[in-house]
Amino acid sequence: MKVPFLDIGLTYKELKKEIDEAVRQVLNSGWYILGENVKKFEEEFAKYCGVKYCVGVGNGMDALELLLRAYNIGPGDEVIIPANTYIATVLVVSLVGATPVAVEPDISTYNLDPKKLEAAITKKTKAVMPVHLYGQCANMKEIKAICKKHNLICIEDAAQAHGATHYGKKAGGLGDAAGWSFYPTKNLGAFGDAGAITTNDKKVAEYVRLARNYGSKIKYYNLIKGFNTRLDELQATILRVKLKYLDEWNKQRQKIASYYLFHLNPNDNPNFVLSKIGEGNEHIWHVFAIRTKKRKQFIEYLKKLNVGTLIYYPLPYYQQTAYKELNRYGKNYPLTNIISRETVSIPMSAQMKEKELKYVVEMVNSFINRFL
Repeated sequence: MKVPFLDIGLTYKELKKEIDEAVRQVLNSGWYILGENVKKFEEEFAKYCGVKYCVGVGNGMDALELLLRAYNIGPGDEVIIPANTYIATVLVVSLVGATPVAVEPDISTYNLDPKKLEAAITKKTKAVMPVHLYGQCANMKEIKAICKKHNLICIEDAAQAHGATHYGKKAGGLGDAAGWSFYPTKNLGAFGDAGAITTNDKKVAEYVRLARNYGSKIKYYNLIKGFNTRLDELQATILRVKLKYLDEWNKQRQKIASYYLFHLNPNDNPNFVLSKIGEGNEHIWHVFAIRTKKRKQFIEYLKKLNVGTLIYYPLPYYQQTAYKELNRYGKNYPLTNIISRETVSIPMSAQMKEKELKYVVEMVNSFINRFL
């Protein structure tokens, strides 16, 4: 049997008739940029997240950058981010001229550890950008309390958390604002690049709405130095179709994760560490990550058995060539170094079949029994 890590074409096959009709209507309309579908998606996604405003943009990275700019964060400012985040979170801080400050994660959830947060705050700190990694929210209850205590902006990087909740409240409405990616592999994915911001702050929403379109409300009249980063009509109409099925798909992911958690590693081998769910969280399992010191051998073993895997992320940003000036700080993040060396994700999708799920569990447990 062959079980790919992810087959993103399956969501299209599942909704082909509905998506094709929605796309056909857009193509026939002759209106492809900032039309009714973008407006309606913004309204629908804002309602879904429980916030007042959603503004669609070209991709998730632009969403985060525009939020930093909306809060006037730039040169001389520091922004606290997780040490184990994806490079996009770091890049946006650099792009606005601010300084990224890394904080270690909670090793059990892989999200930013609030207990380590206050020690990183200085007079230059202007914002904290927690990442809801792998599909569950960071400990926003504690993070938001610390931000409030120190008068800091809290911007959620919610790129992997579509539908995740923290104490009953959805991601996207937990901080001052949130940046979203709808990259095709996400739980709510477009058929290309797409992104959005969500917030209850009218001024922030107005800035992003203006900045995404050259800084213009009226064509050829520019109020600010803006950007060209718009969510287009085709992606918006596809997202509108998919949004209706998001909760159903997330529930299916949760069932798969429950099966993994119950059946994988039945003898509780300490050399094979399963994902943990943080207190107050409803995890929507963007990926199912495990840790093993024999990662390379594990990946090669599953590959021979036709089971796909993927590493999120094999090299921390402070060890990347792009950030060579930070390489010397690598020893300061021992937990992130462990995560980058040992973490690997196994197949997870709402379209995964029961026989595929059972096969993955059987093969993973056979590796544990033979090699760990």
